[in-house]
Amino acid sequence: MSSGLFRPYERLVRIHILGKTFDVPEKNMLLRCFQYLSPETIPYGRFCWNQECQTCRVGYCIPGVQDDVRDVLSCKVIVHEGMEIRQLSPELTWNLKRSLGLGNGSK
Repeated sequence: MSSGLFRPYERLVRIHILGKTFDVPEKNMLLRCFQYLSPETIPYGRFCWNQECQTCRVGYCIPGVQDDVRDVLSCKVIVHEGMEIRQLSPELTWNLKRSLGLGNGSK
C-alpha cells in the first residue's frame, strides 16, 4: 500500500504510545505514523519535518531489543514493530491528545 504521504508499505506494525496500542504503516518515519493516527492535527502542528525545530522529540524503547529509553526526533526514526513511545514532546502530546484520549482540548 502507499499514498503520497507515506512511504510504500505492505502491512501495519503494532506500537505503543503512552501505554495505548496502535497499528501504523511499516517503513515510515515515526512522525509520519503519528500523522496516520491523527491526520487532522499533526500536519498543522509546529513541526519542521527535517530535525531543525526539535518539537517532535520522543523517548522510546523496543522491549527485548533495545530496553533503554532513547531520546530521538520522531522525524528521523523509522517505526519498528513493538516500539514503546514512553515520552512525547509537549507539541506531540497536544496534537495526539484526541488519539490518545487525553483531556478535553486544553493545553
